[in-house]
Amino acid sequence: QLDSIDLSVFQSQTLWALIVGIILAFILGFGMGANDVSNAFGTSVGSKAVTIIQAYILASIFESLGAILVGYSVTDTMRKSVVDVSIYNDTPKELLFGQVATLGGCASWLIIATIFSLPVSTTHALVGATLGFTLVCRGFEGVVWRKIIQIVISWFLSPLLSGSISSFLYILTDHLVLRREKPLECGLLLLPVFYFFCLALNAFMILYDGSPLLHFNELSWWVCVLISLAIGLVAAAVIQFLVKPRMRIRLSPAPSTDSADSAKKSAWDDPEEGGVKPGPVIIPEAEKSSGCCGFIKRILPDRSRIEDEKTLQLFITLQLFTACYAGFAHGANDVSNAIAPLTALVALYSGDFDQEGGTPFYVLLFGVFAICVGLWCLGHKVIRTVGTHMSAVTPASGFCIEFGAAMTGLIASKLGLPISTTHCLVGSVVAVGSIKSGGGVNWSIFRNVALSWVVTLPGAGLISAGIMALLRLAL
Repeated sequence: QLDSIDLSVFQSQTLWALIVGIILAFILGFGMGANDVSNAFGTSVGSKAVTIIQAYILASIFESLGAILVGYSVTDTMRKSVVDVSIYNDTPKELLFGQVATLGGCASWLIIATIFSLPVSTTHALVGATLGFTLVCRGFEGVVWRKIIQIVISWFLSPLLSGSISSFLYILTDHLVLRREKPLECGLLLLPVFYFFCLALNAFMILYDGSPLLHFNELSWWVCVLISLAIGLVAAAVIQFLVKPRMRIRLSPAPSTDSADSAKKSAWDDPEEGGVKPGPVIIPEAEKSSGCCGFIKRILPDRSRIEDEKTLQLFITLQLFTACYAGFAHGANDVSNAIAPLTALVALYSGDFDQEGGTPFYVLLFGVFAICVGLWCLGHKVIRTVGTHMSAVTPASGFCIEFGAAMTGLIASKLGLPISTTHCLVGSVVAVGSIKSGGGVNWSIFRNVALSWVVTLPGAGLISAGIMALLRLAL
């Protein structure tokens, strides 16, 4: 029983495992920074909304904030819900070694995937590695299959939900701005509205059932709603009265006085002989499709249309915000996953065999530091895959992609469900890329990415099982 365990003897026997676990946790965080974090900012770099160095800086800041302010509930899910740790109450050393095996299996898989520039899910790898060690130790005993099934379902739902949100937002943006006769004016008109909804929703996700560290969890839902609406309104007012006038001046074409321009203006107002009055293309009624297919074609963007460059510039700042939003959501969800085994390892070594304590602040900081190092060293590999190779991304489509993925990730973190942010983002890239103008989706790259998703769980599980089989020899 727990009362009979000599903690000092236990710690002396397992100190080496703690040290190895800390090293493996750093490697896991390094691999996650090079892989998962690169997913979150890949579309921003691909659309040239930010440079790669700016992406690294923003990722480092907002991943840290997301992990520290929101990430507690997901850590608890990964630590305690996938496997019933009570079956190891009499053998805490075995559970401690299991966390080392989990870290080793997940870290190894992330490094392998990053070498091949494949964006994979840390969540998948961690669940697979956790199952790998416990299957070696206790077989199927203690596996919480209900939670496993929920997580597996979320892997399919996350790209579908994220892709649906991003596609709806892109179609809405297309109808309200991009396909208009004067898209720049429409974009400027709606810019405060975009900022209102983005900041208000983001603020609510942060405040509602938020960080115990800042006592956000003590706020009632209606207080969170009021604060979020106030933040959104202030942001919209700043955009309307301070930012928009400057953008209008910067993006408006300079007036021209030469004769050629005058002739063009005359041709616009009153076509000359042989001239053609420019304007929107009118499709004869006979050529319009009818029925359901015609309705769908009218709803979806025209893939042959070339977007107005000045209108797209309106979305650069907005995408910059959504990039930070996506980084925050990723930090809230996936960073917590990465440190869950280390949190359990530290708790067991300290004598908290029931793991009733919270996530230590220094463990969160350690995980964030490792992630930032991996991002700065190898992040460029996966950024190219997600941001440029899979589908062409513009600031408008990038804004929709990142907002949909971030919204899905933050909703999941509030529910304590460790979904894959990787799947969310790739699902949004594929969904928007399939309907937007341009070259669509590079399906061969997506096929390779999807295949890597399928083999991630068993791959990490097999590595973890192998490590656990070797560690059992030390028990």
